[in-house]
Amino acid sequence: MLLSWPRFGLPEQTQVQVPDSKSMSCAGSQAGLQLGQELQASVAGRMSTLCPGAGQGGLQGQSLGAGRDSDALVSRQCPSSSVHSPWSLPRWRAYVAAAVLCYINLLNYMNWFIIAGVLLDIQKFFHISDSNAGLLQTVFIGCLLLSAPVFGYLGDRHSRKATLSFGILLWSGAGLSGSFISPQYSWLFFLSRGVVGTGTASYSTIAPTVLADLFVKDQRTRVLAVFYIFIPVGSGLGYVLGSAVTKLMGNWRWALRIMPCLEVVALILLILLVPDPPRGAAERQGEVTVRALRSSWCEDVRYLGRNWSFVWSTLGVTAMAFVTGALGFWAPKFLFEARVVHGLQLPCFQEPCSSWDSLIFGTLTVVTGIVGVILGAEAARRYKKVNPRAEPLICASSLLATAPCLYLALVLAPSTLVASYVFLALGELLLSCNWAVVADILLSVVVPRCRGTAEALQITVGHILGDAGSPYLTGLISSALRARRPDSYLQRFLSLQQSFLCCAFAVVLGGGCFLLTALHLERDQAQARQPGTGTLDSKDVDSNDRET
Repeated sequence: MLLSWPRFGLPEQTQVQVPDSKSMSCAGSQAGLQLGQELQASVAGRMSTLCPGAGQGGLQGQSLGAGRDSDALVSRQCPSSSVHSPWSLPRWRAYVAAAVLCYINLLNYMNWFIIAGVLLDIQKFFHISDSNAGLLQTVFIGCLLLSAPVFGYLGDRHSRKATLSFGILLWSGAGLSGSFISPQYSWLFFLSRGVVGTGTASYSTIAPTVLADLFVKDQRTRVLAVFYIFIPVGSGLGYVLGSAVTKLMGNWRWALRIMPCLEVVALILLILLVPDPPRGAAERQGEVTVRALRSSWCEDVRYLGRNWSFVWSTLGVTAMAFVTGALGFWAPKFLFEARVVHGLQLPCFQEPCSSWDSLIFGTLTVVTGIVGVILGAEAARRYKKVNPRAEPLICASSLLATAPCLYLALVLAPSTLVASYVFLALGELLLSCNWAVVADILLSVVVPRCRGTAEALQITVGHILGDAGSPYLTGLISSALRARRPDSYLQRFLSLQQSFLCCAFAVVLGGGCFLLTALHLERDQAQARQPGTGTLDSKDVDSNDRET
């Protein structure tokens, strides 16, 4: 009589020849049973030695064919030490963590643009010209882009929660100390802004990867849309907070002293409520999986360099960063000088200067940011059901439509201020449509193991070629044009206006980059979804050999 039992972890069946009772005596049957029990006990002992934690339950319902197969069975059945238990999180906990990360993102971008809200007062206090004032933002962005690859590397290999906590402490401490610097040490104020940029790099690099490991598919798109709403909202509130506190307290320094109080609350919430999920946890959906492939940083960079969807979308983001950096830093002053030219505002001779333009521009940024991000995310979600290339096509369309809006806002400012505001708001609305969409593109075309590195590289390239230099370049062109013209308020305004025109050309280039992204999107998404994409480094190979 033949009996078959399934062998654990193997597709084949183990067959054991058991003699019939008619052809075997009772004594022989007992001897055979005793032999089988001895073999089972022997294998159980080997598993307990080779596989700590493997008990008798691991052998229940299993059968052994012959003694010579016991070694092979042990080696096959021995669970690898790298097998992880299922990771799961209650849905409400995931949404609470997302809410905390959104709040910190709000504070993050308030720090980016709070200086722009009080720029005129800072220029008067430290005696800074236009070209050097633009250097303030360049130092901030320069330090951010230099530290982003470091935080990307740490975020892919170490505790993301600890790295985020360190970044919050760093930027809040530097921001607070910058409010106590005296006028003769203006270089120290520039340095403090650089340290703030270093701290914010940790959050901009790592936080989206945490959200990507908590949510998947449509849920991820919606959560990222809410998360990236706080880029324009935080930017706008940075203007509003800076100008409102300056107007209320009569001193711009208090704007920098209020922020650390909000950031301490953010740090406590991060430590208590935000988990650090395993990389790729959302894609695995709680299944038991073997240790993910691990590669070196250089291998990750080579992989991203061959990922054309990532490359072209990064260049498109760079064009967006160039425009938003220049507008975000100089638009309040541009609107102030436009009102001076129209006779609606007196020039600023001493601080505190009028802050109405910062309040107006900040409000526009908040409103258009909320509406734009929601519109862009919903359009991408719905259009994606019809066209799999919907995301880069929406980004390209919005950027190509932004160019004429910005151009008309600049050209019409000397003649009609209302039309200039309308087209400026429309341009900001179209730009905001892309924030959540570009993040979703990156997370869908890059494998989970190197998303932190991908975020870091995109931030680095975007800032090096984008908003790290655009504020300084705009101020430099404005100063060069003013040097060749009569010293009047009209000529100052026209110089700043004409220096802004390069933004309209940069945004057209960004639209072209997203059109090229659409050509490679489907192929790169398919490769990112393949299990085991990537290569093991030498440490992983050695580890596998030792485990075997």
